[in-house]
Order: sequence, then structure tokens, then C-alpha cells
Amino acid sequence: MGNLGATEIILILLVLVLLFGAKKIPELMRGLGQGIRSFKKALNEDDNSKKDQS
Repeated sequence: MGNLGATEIILILLVLVLLFGAKKIPELMRGLGQGIRSFKKALNEDDNSKKDQS
């Protein structure tokens, strides 16, 4: 993530809270986590299907 310091991270979090509100952020993070999980699952399934074909 480059050279992000504490000040930059705090500023980004503050902007997120202002844009989405404190109640909406956990829902957004949960959705992001589920998306990452499904992406990893699809990658693993693709790897497994390639191994089965060999």
C-alpha cells in the first residue's frame, strides 16, 4: 500500500465514516469479505479442475 502513515489512514477512515455513516461500514466490510471469499473459492475450484484434466 505504499507509504501510508497513521495520519493518512485516519483521514481515509474519517472520510469513509462521513460518506457512509458508522452503521453502514460493518455491512460494507462484510460484503467485501464475502466477495473476497467467493473469489478465492472460484480460483481454487479452477485450479482443481485444471489438475483433474491433467
